[in-house]
Amino acid sequence: MSYILNIETATKNCSVSLAKNGTTVLWKEIAEQGYSHAEKLHVFIEEILKESGINFQEIKAIAVSKGPGSYTGLRIGVSSAKGLCYALGIPLISIDTLQVLTKQVVIENGLIVPMIDARRMEVYSAVFDANHTKIMEVQAEVLSEDSYAEITENIYFIGDCQEKCQTVLTKANFTFLSNIVFPSAKDMSALSFAKFTQNDFEDVAYFEPFYLKDFMLPKKT
Repeated sequence: MSYILNIETATKNCSVSLAKNGTTVLWKEIAEQGYSHAEKLHVFIEEILKESGINFQEIKAIAVSKGPGSYTGLRIGVSSAKGLCYALGIPLISIDTLQVLTKQVVIENGLIVPMIDARRMEVYSAVFDANHTKIMEVQAEVLSEDSYAEITENIYFIGDCQEKCQTVLTKANFTFLSNIVFPSAKDMSALSFAKFTQNDFEDVAYFEPFYLKDFMLPKKT
């Protein structure tokens, strides 16, 4: 029996789940404007273990959403995950944040484009098929009316930047799923278990989040 603790902090959603053999047992999450990850993350972890009756020694691995996403959110999640791995002597698993987001979409055909807000008209995005297989790698792109114009298949857009995306992405084959906004740790369970069974682990000492872009401090005025 393999229990894995999943951590997702790449966006405004601070999310933790406990999974047994790839199935989510329990999860807790909160999405707040002010990013409460530092305050909520460890509380959620302790509450989940207490409510499920599982202790830390029964956890076989820690999985963390690796990005792209919020610099601060990713740092908090990855630092916590690495700390737990060090303390417990267990492996670290990383999961693509955009792939986690796509797991909420169930379609028979077409393409899924998860997007995470960057700034202005820029987003972090990738393209997945109906089976949640990535067919276009993650990129930082500036959206325009020409974005995805060459694709004739139905495209389903998800993520936390749909409002601004709809101002330029207006083709008839574009659909926005407004109820799917943030990635959740509850959708990491099957992905993290698959990597666990394949021994697909990260080097705890050297692993860094996938920021996609360099972090830049705002200029002083």
